[in-house]
Amino acid sequence: MVERRVPVATHWGSFTAVVDSGRLVRIEPRDDDPAPSPIGPGMVRAAEDGARVLRPAVRKGWLDGLPRVGDRARGADAFVEVSWDDAIALVGDELLRVRARHGDGAVFGGSYGWASAGGFHNAQGQLQRFLALGGGYTDSRNTYSTAALEVVLPHVIGGHPWSYQSRMPMWDEIAEGCELVVAFGGLALKNSQINPGGLARHRTRDLQRRCREAGVRFVNVSPIRSDTADFLDAEWLPVVPNTDTAAMLGIAHTMLVNGWHDEDFLRRCCTGFDRFADYLLGGADGVPKDAAWAARITGIDRDALTGLARRLTERRSLVMVNYAVQRADHGEQPIWMSVVLAAMAGSMGRPGCGWGAGYATMDATGVAPGRPAVASFPQVPNPVADFIPVARIADTLLHPGRTIDYDGRRLTLPELRLVYWCGGNPFHHHQDLHRLARAWQAPDTVVVHEAWWNTTAKFADVVLPVATGLERDDFAAGFSDPHLTPMPKVREPAGESRTDHRIFAALAARLGYEREFTESRSETEWVRHLYEQTRAALGEAAALPDFDEFWRRSGVELPALTGPFPGSFAALRADPRRFPLATPSGRIEVFSAEIDSFGYDDCAGHPAWYEPAEWLGGDLADRFPLHLVSNQPASRLHSQYDNGGRSLASKIHGREPVTLNPADAAARGIEDGTVVRVFNDRGSCLAGAVLSEDVMPGVVQLSTGAWWDPVRPGAGGTLDRHGNPNSLTADRPCSRLSQGPSALSALVEVEPHGDPLPDVLAFAPPALER
Repeated sequence: MVERRVPVATHWGSFTAVVDSGRLVRIEPRDDDPAPSPIGPGMVRAAEDGARVLRPAVRKGWLDGLPRVGDRARGADAFVEVSWDDAIALVGDELLRVRARHGDGAVFGGSYGWASAGGFHNAQGQLQRFLALGGGYTDSRNTYSTAALEVVLPHVIGGHPWSYQSRMPMWDEIAEGCELVVAFGGLALKNSQINPGGLARHRTRDLQRRCREAGVRFVNVSPIRSDTADFLDAEWLPVVPNTDTAAMLGIAHTMLVNGWHDEDFLRRCCTGFDRFADYLLGGADGVPKDAAWAARITGIDRDALTGLARRLTERRSLVMVNYAVQRADHGEQPIWMSVVLAAMAGSMGRPGCGWGAGYATMDATGVAPGRPAVASFPQVPNPVADFIPVARIADTLLHPGRTIDYDGRRLTLPELRLVYWCGGNPFHHHQDLHRLARAWQAPDTVVVHEAWWNTTAKFADVVLPVATGLERDDFAAGFSDPHLTPMPKVREPAGESRTDHRIFAALAARLGYEREFTESRSETEWVRHLYEQTRAALGEAAALPDFDEFWRRSGVELPALTGPFPGSFAALRADPRRFPLATPSGRIEVFSAEIDSFGYDDCAGHPAWYEPAEWLGGDLADRFPLHLVSNQPASRLHSQYDNGGRSLASKIHGREPVTLNPADAAARGIEDGTVVRVFNDRGSCLAGAVLSEDVMPGVVQLSTGAWWDPVRPGAGGTLDRHGNPNSLTADRPCSRLSQGPSALSALVEVEPHGDPLPDVLAFAPPALER
């Protein structure tokens, strides 16, 4: 046996693939990664499993009834395998038909999702260049992860929605300058396994450990104790889900009435604090937002809130807020309020202190403030100006022509006749999958590029098999990660799979613009060209080797970005006149006149408490007394590699694990390992019970990403056999400002399922004909 060792780059880290005679034998962690993710070795299990899409396939009902009229069989129909020539002809001709009859905006190319790592083979980039050159497409805006944050922060602190990443303290600065970290939503170390675009080495664990060794104290304000690592010795304040804003308001009120707040910073560097202070004191509604008020809402003891207010102001402190808290009803409020709380506390703009968001959500956040620009597959302007907020896809399909609010604008939802999805999984990301399944029947045609027969592929009309990240040449450049990593092909594509680029080049050839799409370069030439572009742009500062030398290495390091970065809070504190923020006032907008002018009843001009539609303090809790926390999984990235070895090993009787507090489990006759039915009025799913004191009473935790496995696809409320929490979540915008998702505002009940258990068919391909 002669083994070949090949570098592999993924969103969850860099590895070495061991290949023998073209067969992937195993995937090993790199020696220089101090905390390698276990997801990587599990990729071997999925490389050739029975769920691979091996040939182009067309849904039988769509093929027999083109153009489709009144067909409602998506998700339950058989497929017919066809040749690549026929598949390219069918898709190309359908694009021409839809554009000619309904206009370019009738084609949807939002195609949200992580896809796989790689600078050239970026799925959305390939798709959107192809569609833009063909006439244009309706796009989506923002992300399911951080939509509320992305919209509200530019109003509050100015700048690009993601500019805060370079403006908040890095972990090494926290270790040096901070004494107290208060983390709303926690700091779940499992989330730091990943980084968009690639990752050379995992550093978050060791950087957090360094903070604790330096004496930094941590407070975890979360329904889940394990949202901080054991070695941090964090104080746990269990909080009723969706009440973080109320907790912050109670802390802020305590600071204000005791005179502990930083009046100088609020006067010089912020605007509108007087309006907000009046709200805190009850001037607007007669209700002071004091610690006693907050304690009744949040379940946190009043004295604990008061003590936290004192500690935040007496010590060099950092207020952190995680992304999870804003994926909820009124999700803008905890983001906005966390900035205000940090401004009040006195440490804003001081070394290692102040405010930050999303720490430990990705290994990049808090690790490095950024990296030099790296060339990617070039985009062209989209001739279609229409877009939809990313989480409003079901609304758009169900209600074309309806108008909605979005960040001070009025948007008309377009009529989408062809959905082209490439590199994502809407039947994982979206909420209320039963509603999405109904909406998915509306367009004439759904085209999907997929490597596996996941739910999105089964709900398509045309499925084109694509090569995975192990089956093509590329290089990886992760978000803020200062490394470039070669990604030589590990193995040949399975079956008749092709790269996305090769598929779009063939479609472009049929439609008459192949040369414009490919620029007459092969895929290998594109990868070399983009690397050499990057090398030339960075010049002597980086001293990168030529492409051939780079390809022989395991990776190269880029020069670090050192700032100063626009919008610095330290510069603002030092001289707000000389270093204003990119907000209307040039300061932090505690009160935003712009947001206030929108007149939204669910997002006024300052942070405030709005009662969620579903929470443990509401009337619905009488029927569904458990709050569902659908957080990110430890065993995969979203739904990626749910069929991988790591994710499969985590299942209980083949179902996704759901964690309950032992007291809640005992009250329902549930034991560890029991298969349970989790349900509410929207749907139900099966999951395997795990009992743990790490989850506070009244809360159940069911991670996202299990491939949806409905017993009757398309039937409202049908049982999901596998454990996808979006069987249960509400497809409801968190507010009129951002139109973001509100997945973490869902109440459920749990009961033992009993026998017999239905077989899990999530990883079984549909019926295939040739």
